[in-house]
Amino acid sequence: MGNKNLNLSDRLYDYLLSVSLREPEVLAELRQETAQFPMSIMQIAPEQGQFMALLIQLMGAQKALEVGVFTGYSSLSVALAMPPEGKLVACDISEEYTAIAKRYWQKAGVANKIDLRIAPALETLDQLLASGQANTFDFAFIDADKKNYPNYYEQALQLVRPGGLIAIDNVLWSGRVADPADQDGSTNAIRAFNQKLHQDERVRISLLPIADGLTLAMKV
Repeated sequence: MGNKNLNLSDRLYDYLLSVSLREPEVLAELRQETAQFPMSIMQIAPEQGQFMALLIQLMGAQKALEVGVFTGYSSLSVALAMPPEGKLVACDISEEYTAIAKRYWQKAGVANKIDLRIAPALETLDQLLASGQANTFDFAFIDADKKNYPNYYEQALQLVRPGGLIAIDNVLWSGRVADPADQDGSTNAIRAFNQKLHQDERVRISLLPIADGLTLAMKV
């Protein structure tokens, strides 16, 4: 396997950011504020946010879905990349963390694009399906509790249109998925989910070693 990906040293990662990252000031401010929280590891990496924004623009996505908001970095990245008429349905259960997200959405001038639903995401996704929104979303991003990944995925797959894209975060789980000795519940859940997607002929997939692992699944 001579063409493996590089293991990024801190120095090489810093270089990568120095020649590729074009982070808007409002996103940098949000990232810096979030870094003060004990759970800041839940925030996506800035290069991942930029990559997702590029996907949104390449697709011309106007309707997007997010499962797992935290402090809003990913939703802000997506909303900034969408056209003025774009809409993002954002699902989360935390009033505390999403209050930070809403502050930055307002600051960036994209709050009108984001429909925040504070409720268990499975309920929100069911409501979207019940209201006739199947096959209407261009893009979905899943980054929430790992044991529910299969459920979020199945609902998102119904909601995105043919040719639409689902992005799933944390699929490499800090490398723990490749350690047979790690039998943690979340680790096993991600392993099982990765196997499920590998066999799922309803989608075309690519697992990218960006940040903590990102799988892209395009609905056939």
